[in-house]
Amino acid sequence: MAIAQEKMTKVCMFLEHHVLPPTPLNFQVVYTYISKIHFALNNAIDDAIDAHQNIDELFIEQLYFEYLNQGHKTEVAMIENVNGVINSLSQNAQQTEKKLNDFAGHVNDCMHSLDENNIANSRIALERLNEQTQLLLTQQAQFKHQLSQAKKLHEATKKQLNTLRKQHVIDPQTGLYKRHYLTKQTQLWLKQDKSISAIAIQIDNLEHFINNFGDAIGEVILNKVAKQVQKYVSQSGLAGRSAKDQFIVLLANIEPETANLIAQKVISGVEKLRFISSKSDLKLPPISLSLGITEQQQGDFNQLVKSASNAAFKSRSSQ
Repeated sequence: MAIAQEKMTKVCMFLEHHVLPPTPLNFQVVYTYISKIHFALNNAIDDAIDAHQNIDELFIEQLYFEYLNQGHKTEVAMIENVNGVINSLSQNAQQTEKKLNDFAGHVNDCMHSLDENNIANSRIALERLNEQTQLLLTQQAQFKHQLSQAKKLHEATKKQLNTLRKQHVIDPQTGLYKRHYLTKQTQLWLKQDKSISAIAIQIDNLEHFINNFGDAIGEVILNKVAKQVQKYVSQSGLAGRSAKDQFIVLLANIEPETANLIAQKVISGVEKLRFISSKSDLKLPPISLSLGITEQQQGDFNQLVKSASNAAFKSRSSQ
């Protein structure tokens, strides 16, 4: 009991120190960390702390999906198994139908060839065999109908699983990718020996909007900036949310000039945004952005984010 109480105290202290709300997901990750029962997760958090990385909700969520949540892997495996079963059934049905049709044709040919011999008993036997063949063909048709229904059910299940998958990888506030998905994509690109450019887009005055105009306005600012980011990145890279007030854009095998061009387009698009309070008709201040660009061919997603964030911070400091 004393050990459990001690762990609970440490969890609460960790959450308070990093200003993390006590949500079930945050609690589970931090409790696992405090319990020291997951080596890889502990290393990831320790490395982040040593690097003075911001431990926020998005980072904790990334750790949860990377190390603790196995549900998505199970869903993917399940849909792959269902696909295999359906495809196998479909192939078997086609092969069986062909064989039965061939067999029915042979039986008919045989009946006609026996007419000149007038072997009554043989004709009766063959007629019965023909009846059985027709019965089999009817059963085959029923099987095909059942298979068709199974395919429809499979498609409906697949859509539901795709919806769940989307919830796993898409940030609900902004519609951009979550950190854990970008982590996997970074690993994939690096394994393919691709160079990765990262653009950090920092909303410098988001807290000002929230503190002075409320959380609802903060949500609007986030969504509007996210749409501008997605607008200029959707065809060339992956856009995600890397922190409460920061987005990250990943681009594979592009020239530095292209990354700079995309960054400038985002800035230009955001500068055109204008906001007026619906309650007071007060014109809100413009959105202030800082951008940082980095490129690397090794490391991981967290290192990319840190390098790009540092570049954004230097850009803001020099303004």
